[in-house]
Amino acid sequence: MKTIETTIVVNESHQATVQLPADVAPGPHRVVMMIEGPTTARVTLTFASHDVGLWPEGFRIRREEIYGDDGR
Repeated sequence: MKTIETTIVVNESHQATVQLPADVAPGPHRVVMMIEGPTTARVTLTFASHDVGLWPEGFRIRREEIYGDDGR
């Protein structure tokens, strides 16, 4: 199975032409299309960060100190 993600333009006759990569062999193939609707702008998330400096030399935390009695 090969996943190809692309943007297509549908013409007034409700047709679209797709150019496939050369490694797709000629012959019948099962194709699944998912129409998301008109292309929209992508959202970029920005997360705040805080610099707390380096950990002290030799600093260690055991798993038992991080997680509770249930192992989480």
